Amino acid sequence: MASTTPALNDTVADVTRRIRERSAERRALYERRMADQHRRGVHRGELSCGNLAHGFAACGAADKDALKLMNSANLGIISAYNDMLSAHQPLETFPETIKAAARAMGSTAQFAGGVPAMCDGVTQGQPGMELSLFSRDVIAMATAVGLSHNMFDGALYLGVCDKIVPGLFIAAARFGHLPAMFVPAGPMPSGLPNKEKARIRQLFAEGKASREDLLEAESASYHSPGTCTFYGTANSNQLMMEMMGLHLPGTSFVNPGTEMREALTRYATEQAVRNTEPGGEYRPFYKQIDERAIVNAIVGLLASGGSTNHTLHLVAMAAAAGLTLTWDDFTDLSAVTPSLMQVYPNGQADINHFQAAGGMSLLFRELLGAGLIHGDIPTVFGTDLTEYTREPFLEDGTLVWREGPEKSLDDDVLRPVATPFAPTGGLTVLDGNLGRGVIKVSAVRSEHRVVEAPVQIFEDQNDLKAAFEAGDLDRDVIAVVRFQGPKANGMPELHKLTPYLGVLQDRGYKVALVTDGRMSGASGKVPAAIHMSPEALDGGPLAKLHDGDIVRLDADTGSLEVKVDAHEWAERAMRVGDLDHYHVGLGRELFGGFRHLAMRGEEGAGVFGGFEADDLARQEGQIHDEDA
Repeated sequence: MASTTPALNDTVADVTRRIRERSAERRALYERRMADQHRRGVHRGELSCGNLAHGFAACGAADKDALKLMNSANLGIISAYNDMLSAHQPLETFPETIKAAARAMGSTAQFAGGVPAMCDGVTQGQPGMELSLFSRDVIAMATAVGLSHNMFDGALYLGVCDKIVPGLFIAAARFGHLPAMFVPAGPMPSGLPNKEKARIRQLFAEGKASREDLLEAESASYHSPGTCTFYGTANSNQLMMEMMGLHLPGTSFVNPGTEMREALTRYATEQAVRNTEPGGEYRPFYKQIDERAIVNAIVGLLASGGSTNHTLHLVAMAAAAGLTLTWDDFTDLSAVTPSLMQVYPNGQADINHFQAAGGMSLLFRELLGAGLIHGDIPTVFGTDLTEYTREPFLEDGTLVWREGPEKSLDDDVLRPVATPFAPTGGLTVLDGNLGRGVIKVSAVRSEHRVVEAPVQIFEDQNDLKAAFEAGDLDRDVIAVVRFQGPKANGMPELHKLTPYLGVLQDRGYKVALVTDGRMSGASGKVPAAIHMSPEALDGGPLAKLHDGDIVRLDADTGSLEVKVDAHEWAERAMRVGDLDHYHVGLGRELFGGFRHLAMRGEEGAGVFGGFEADDLARQEGQIHDEDA
């Protein structure tokens, strides 16, 4: 089948090549480090008798006997379970399922550690949101602590939502000598239609619906265990993990609490055992994930109209695997990637409708058939991605994979490459004298993609809400919300502003948002230039803006310019806002070091530096010093 796969699209091939070339030195260093770790021992055979005794002291007799034998696999379980968040609540039962499946294979599994899982839906518009992005790096570090005991031959990563999966991925890359299996929990069943939910939110923003009306609508939308059903960052995570071959085929969007979900979790465990060195098919993460897998993730994200948050996360994730990714890579791939999905906020359907229309198997079939993704990458399931055009079924309780549908069952939700919703992926970089940012236009109608208007500047999202309620924004306006970057306050999402800006747009005004903060994975119909880099606190041009300056945002040409005389602009002083109120309360004072270390949005907004890139720069500096 692989021999008949169409030739790779020229742009996809070119972007892949330039990532490989620009990353050559740091990737080589990464691979050497992973190979060295493998040679030192990937499991408990490294440990002394005292170390090992501590490592299995709490196990039952049978597991202790198995762990004493160095020819059986021991899997480490890292889980983001908590019972407050719907997406992660189903993970409560997964460890026992995994342990039982491992024992049936003559192996063992241990719960290596839990990681925090916060929900942007709960913290949206609240001070806790300022910890959200940094939680990704905390998750990576917590995972490293769990796996640092060196008891494991492979790892199972249980996580779903926004920062959790990227954090787990970063840690999996730094433990790249271990095979990795990502195990999803699945979306909740469909609830209140998305169009009705959005209508109630907007009515509330206008004061035409009560808080009781709003709460009833929200409760009918988010109503049971499982991931939220709109296509935001959480579901984008799942799609990307499957695009990279880190999930079993067809496992991303199976509802929790079903027989199929249970069967997939058992099989994931069995396959994870097979993928270990004792299991005989050693498939370490670092030999599986390279620039081809990262490009596949980007193309899948673009084709599906996925979350803008991944213009940050994927950069950080790639860096952890020794790869240098830029926003220009996203833009170039977006230009050749057709839009194949319309799931809210890009349409009215939810992720369950996508699954029913053909789901991941059909998306893989279309992208492979058009030469838009690399089919020749190794996966947790096999040797290439052609196996991912199949989907799972239960035959008398046994899990089997059959070829998925060849045509969409609902063209309003999922379309073929030949007749896409749009010819491009709907994500682009904006560049100009205000810096660089990204914009998602897949949900923005064409007549709203160019806005030229005076700016109104805010340094707190609550001030924008107050201005809206006072009627001060009933005009053409570009709202600038600055000092929202990672160094300033952790780069919170500003999705709370969406209903207010949406109302203004519906009233006939030309409206846009420009910010060095983030928007939700559910970014919608109002054009929003986000992740502006450098941020205002880091010398970014947003700090020079004055109320009333005319700004032109043109998503069609990818430009963002302030219409101020060049000499005047060069002479303007930077304004530094009063940020003290962002730094204390709800634990924010604990993250001062993170804010200090945070990198720019285009660099992934992380706190870890450049991994191998930093080491190579230091080496180069040492060489220059010696030459001098």
